[in-house]
Amino acid sequence: MWPTTPLFASLTRVSMPFKRSQEGLFHGKMKQYGNNVPFSKHKTRRTWLPNVQSKRLVSNLLGEELKLKLTTRALKSIKKHGGVDNYLLNTKHELLGWEGMRLRILVREKADEKRKVEEELAEAQAAEAERVRRKEEVKEMRLKKLEEASRQKREEQKRRKTTEGILGRGGPSSTPASLTI
Repeated sequence: MWPTTPLFASLTRVSMPFKRSQEGLFHGKMKQYGNNVPFSKHKTRRTWLPNVQSKRLVSNLLGEELKLKLTTRALKSIKKHGGVDNYLLNTKHELLGWEGMRLRILVREKADEKRKVEEELAEAQAAEAERVRRKEEVKEMRLKKLEEASRQKREEQKRRKTTEGILGRGGPSSTPASLTI
């Protein structure tokens, strides 16, 4: 999966004297040119190549090991960023090259997919929590109704005991005024 045309359109156009840097993570390091100048002052043209290493780095988001060619500067930056995933996501596109942009797209897609799954899981957990909360509310309402019914029953029994009194069940003729002789 290579970067798309619109992505390349947004990138600045530069000549590529060191195409090999596009096939790995070189963090902007290029071939340098200069002169060897000995004591005789006879200049000899020479080049300096970046310190390229082949390394296997573990990508947590992709869940696999990536075999990459990278410079020691890129390796130092990866350690500074806290891993290859953070390095790819947070580094300027000018420093990544084609391979870095390809990996950035893969990591970004995987991160979006993972975020979507986590959101769905959070929604499901929230719905489950809401269902449990409603169930508890219904349980509490039933319990309150039962407590209220038992309280009313006790009050009714207490009221009956006080109206019945010593003489038995009370009625219209057993009021205190009718008991006087």
